[in-house]
Amino acid sequence: MQYTTEFLKEMPKSDLHLHLDGSLRLSSMIEMAKSSGIELPSNTEEGLREKVFKKSYANLGEYLEGFKYTCGVLRNSENIQRAAYELALDNLAENVCYIEVRFAPQLLMNTSIGLTLDEVLIAANKGLEQAKKEYNNSKEVTELGKPKFNYGIICCAMRMFGPTGFSPYYTNLFNVMKYFKPMEVIVLASMELARASVRLRDEKGLPIVGIDLAGQEEGYPPNRFKEAYEFAHKNFMHKTVHAGEAYGAESVFQAITDCYADRIGHGYSLFIPELIVDPEIKNKEKYIDNLASFIADKRTVIEVCLTSNIQTNPLLTNIKEHKFKDMLENRMATTICTDNRLVSNTTVTDEYRLAVDNFDIPLKRLKDIVAYGFKKSFYPGSYVEKRQHAKVVMHYFDKVAKKHGLAQ
Repeated sequence: MQYTTEFLKEMPKSDLHLHLDGSLRLSSMIEMAKSSGIELPSNTEEGLREKVFKKSYANLGEYLEGFKYTCGVLRNSENIQRAAYELALDNLAENVCYIEVRFAPQLLMNTSIGLTLDEVLIAANKGLEQAKKEYNNSKEVTELGKPKFNYGIICCAMRMFGPTGFSPYYTNLFNVMKYFKPMEVIVLASMELARASVRLRDEKGLPIVGIDLAGQEEGYPPNRFKEAYEFAHKNFMHKTVHAGEAYGAESVFQAITDCYADRIGHGYSLFIPELIVDPEIKNKEKYIDNLASFIADKRTVIEVCLTSNIQTNPLLTNIKEHKFKDMLENRMATTICTDNRLVSNTTVTDEYRLAVDNFDIPLKRLKDIVAYGFKKSFYPGSYVEKRQHAKVVMHYFDKVAKKHGLAQ
């Protein structure tokens, strides 16, 4: 089915997989670097696009190179607040009316200037809350009937880091725990983040709606972080996991069974039998079929990030080969996300454009994908409130579809 870009931009959308430190405005990042005394590879947007934030990357390592600069400028509470505020505005400009902004607070902490984990999260929330108040009191909502904007914050634990080159917090942690094995330090940091997330939600009212596990997947399976996820689970915190991004179906299985994952980030490698390494799994194709069916039946949503998957998987040279096709064929619940607006040079509208241009998505299925972004969100309110918000949004979707002459 043919969809105009105007329709894709105007229809209400969500973004459930959105990294703050990968989605800065490039112009703002340059200003932040200057004011913070941080040297960048270039002081112009064109230069940074050429040297760091490219249209395509050789591998995941090159893709991640830019984060040392974005995280560097974000180790400042004013910059965090500004980045969060601008990120909300950029989404609102394309009718994304619900976002879940994720980042690793421990990457941004800087105790040398008093920037604690609490202050990192408070600063991000201030920026998002400012954008929310401004928009929900604007003419677009009060007079033109657009859905209200809302957001949640997801705290990412890093599944891999070392004593140098990652962040001041992680360096200090290794210095304090110098008799611990590296993996023990990493696991303890994830537990601290889980505890902090629950406490800040319950005691300070921050809309921290979930936890995540990000970073290098191979060699750092989800089951290593089972204890932190159990703590979150027992405290009614939602859970998502980067799984099946660069590792196989076993990673997705562990995320669901050991970490109680409500959603899966990426899930791309789920359908690649060659990436299964467990010798006990004899029939890999059958294992994948069973797992895909289980995920589909449970309506565990896959957070699909098409552009970033192409950029970080050298073997994926044609978008039509993306495993999103298998997800659709298996009737899995999916939602379209950006991952990193800056690093991947994309928007939510761009991602939908890529999806509908390369896969068979009739209007009913498109509406389902949009709906999952709201119905399976970690909305910062009660279930009843979330359903009401989803109802309002999908009513507006029908209104936009009718305006553009699309049959329901």
